[in-house]
Amino acid sequence: METTLSNRLHIRVSQQAMAFAAKDSTTGQVIYEPYIVRSGVSMAANLREAFRNSNLLNSGYRRAQLIVDTPTVLVPLQEFEQEQAADLYHHAISQQEGCEIVNEVLPSLNAVLLFAVNRDLRMVVNDHFDDVRLTHVMPVVWSHMQNRSYSTVGGRSENAIAMGRRKVYVYFHDKKAEVFSFDKNRFRFANTFEGTRSRDVVYFVLHVWKQLGCQPDTDELFLAYDNTQADTAENRQDREWILEALRRYVQKVYTVNPSAEFNRAPVTQVKGIPFDLMMMF
Repeated sequence: METTLSNRLHIRVSQQAMAFAAKDSTTGQVIYEPYIVRSGVSMAANLREAFRNSNLLNSGYRRAQLIVDTPTVLVPLQEFEQEQAADLYHHAISQQEGCEIVNEVLPSLNAVLLFAVNRDLRMVVNDHFDDVRLTHVMPVVWSHMQNRSYSTVGGRSENAIAMGRRKVYVYFHDKKAEVFSFDKNRFRFANTFEGTRSRDVVYFVLHVWKQLGCQPDTDELFLAYDNTQADTAENRQDREWILEALRRYVQKVYTVNPSAEFNRAPVTQVKGIPFDLMMMF
């Protein structure tokens, strides 16, 4: 029951996948449960079925966090107007029918994130929990990478050590590549590209690199993966090809290792848990 578990269940929903996670407050262990969705059926219908079959969903939680992966729109904080949010989103993003537009303030980046949540999906979650929070998969990733850019090394600011170096990040998740960069406490760039073809990914990333005026010998490029793909020879080869292709044009390209990134935290050993979900624990 909830008395022995952390007080909020995480439900992560993308276009192709669904998963649940929570932390057992007794053992401190993160419980992760991917759910095999049925194609041709809405995510709301899949979630209704999951409530009949999932042990984790039926463990007595009364509070939940619904994490969605839908197209995003970023608005400068000083220009955001609540009453215009939905119109602005629909003007920029099409084919989001049956959804409500949610906004999330990102104070550390002086921006407001707009994203869509399917009404039926939200209704299913609301029917099963007393308290539901909504968020997108990306804010926690942006926040972590922004902090990473200004982390300390040996008691000194890494930013001071790396003064003049620009950093570009790529997060691969749910068949997409999120490319972003920061300028102090603001986004310098943020966009999403299809990530199913390795050659296209390399083209998109290098196009952004050139657009931002990054230098091939001094600036840095970081690649992070969501960890949900099976550890097969084909997938390893694909990642290695992307890495080597980028290194032909950019000297300093690094792959983010979750275990090293989070100091070997137990959550990094949970098989298949997405990188963005790790950061919520």
